[in-house]
Amino acid sequence: MAEPESSSEGFDQDAVHEKYLAERDKRLVPHRADIRDLETDEYFARYRDDPFTQTEQRDPVADDVDVVIVGGGIAGVQVGARLRQAGVGRIRIIDRAGGIGGTWYWNRYPGVMCDIESYIYLPMLEELDYIPTERYCSGDEIRRHLENIAQKFDLTDDALFHTGVTRAAWQEDTARWRIETDQGDVVTCRWYVLAVGILNLLKLPVIPGMQEFGGHSFHTARWDYGYTGGGPRQALTGLEDKVVGLIGTGATGIQCVAPLAQSARQLFVFQRTPSAIGERGNRPTDSDFAEGLAPGWQRARMDNFQSIMLGRPTEVDEIDDGWTHHYAAAQNAPRVEGMSVADYMRSVEELDYGIMESHRHRVDELVADPTTAEVLKPYYRYICKRPCFHDEYFPAFNLPNVTLVDCPAGMDRMSEQGPVVDGQQYAVDCLIYGTGFEAELTPLFHRVGQEIVGREGVTLADKWADGASSLFGMLSRGFPNMMVMPAPGQQAVVTVNYTQLATLGAEFIGRAIGQLQGRGVQVFDVSARAEEEWTQSIVDSFVDPSAVLSACTPSRINNEGHPETMNPRNGNYGRRLGDWFGYRHLLEEWLEAGCLEGLELDTRADPR
Repeated sequence: MAEPESSSEGFDQDAVHEKYLAERDKRLVPHRADIRDLETDEYFARYRDDPFTQTEQRDPVADDVDVVIVGGGIAGVQVGARLRQAGVGRIRIIDRAGGIGGTWYWNRYPGVMCDIESYIYLPMLEELDYIPTERYCSGDEIRRHLENIAQKFDLTDDALFHTGVTRAAWQEDTARWRIETDQGDVVTCRWYVLAVGILNLLKLPVIPGMQEFGGHSFHTARWDYGYTGGGPRQALTGLEDKVVGLIGTGATGIQCVAPLAQSARQLFVFQRTPSAIGERGNRPTDSDFAEGLAPGWQRARMDNFQSIMLGRPTEVDEIDDGWTHHYAAAQNAPRVEGMSVADYMRSVEELDYGIMESHRHRVDELVADPTTAEVLKPYYRYICKRPCFHDEYFPAFNLPNVTLVDCPAGMDRMSEQGPVVDGQQYAVDCLIYGTGFEAELTPLFHRVGQEIVGREGVTLADKWADGASSLFGMLSRGFPNMMVMPAPGQQAVVTVNYTQLATLGAEFIGRAIGQLQGRGVQVFDVSARAEEEWTQSIVDSFVDPSAVLSACTPSRINNEGHPETMNPRNGNYGRRLGDWFGYRHLLEEWLEAGCLEGLELDTRADPR
């Protein structure tokens, strides 16, 4: 790993504060976070249409199964696999996508790949006896791997694709969930599992005049290869005579720029906030990588990464990348015994400043034009915005057909010709929205995209209106036989490598349902006491981040500049990002005990 060395030389705390706050204030503007509701916006709802798989008309399905899983991505296929291993028979995955993959089904834009090492990001590598071909493999490879998991565990044939659940309601008399879909299906099930993922709602900003644009436009999560030509790793031949505007320079946008620059006649990149972009250092997997790998190697490698992310001592850094070098350091600055709080906070800022200086120096090294380089430099703390990693993004701005347009306060408006920024018109043939997805902290009841009705007609939206209420972040009283994959904002923990959290959640749900079935349980619900105690433990461990995050540039990390709105009930098990290892140990002990503590159990005869 050849990341530039961090240096805090010249750190002047007052001057840094002044610079960072000035940059923040450029972006802290009214209506910054406004996005379109694509469920109700008739004009822009088309941005969600599937360009990859043709929708086929089918008759509505009426069926009764053991388990319905909502979501066919990393979370859904893993929980389906674990349920199969627990002996569950009838499983139906329901997903709006046209196939397996989740976010990797939708994100097929040019250059798409993971930015977490693929040997820990792709799930169930040992079970499938598979080694990724690259250190950070392509989206196509990830999607194919998830499809292979679904095939291995027979999850595809009964799946309902291009299908959205509109309503799920608990039926007390039959002790089953009744699932209704937008295709007219009615499916009942004993166990209902929500595995909708954390980045599942396409985000489209509100820009005045968007409807007036007369050219072609689409979102990166619905890439239109029919218009651009080519493929994720092929030249975009349809853009040879086109002027293209790309909106967004986050994790998605930075991967699109180089392929677009190589293909388009002219590319305008519209940047609101520059990302901190470190070296990715992608390379083919060594031919001898798999030699000597012992059983359990992937879990051990995940644990090594997670330990470093949490600042736990490790003998070796098996991942050795920007995450373990910079992100882990910024999150877990060392504290010398006897150091005052003020001195410690200064040392934390100084370390963070050194990391950001190395990123700003990297821009100077790779971008020839000093004016463009200055606009690409991130002036905020490293912990303020999700870091990115890429090796071709900055050099693309040295090409004569690439222009960076800085718009920290956003665009003035959209005209028929294209974006207007600071009064200047940018005429484009095609607009591409690289604006990502709604944030991970989007409440569960919104992310699921359906009405969920529990006992006595109470909806999940009503129950969680003032914050999450659960046991383990996966079960909620009043919603019997329903389990939810753990995620940020719902009383579990946060992991940089989402796959590791999904793996844990799948193992827990698979084993828990296996135990419930083995004991003949027809209905479970969470006891009031168990839910109250878990929720109180979450509230008690909450650390208000406002003092630090309020000085950050607006981003999804700080609720777009408003960290004071963060709800303690939506926190984690343990302080800050949560106690990952403690959380896993607690869940594994609960399963090993086998007494299903905290649940109210009903073993009545099947009422069907």
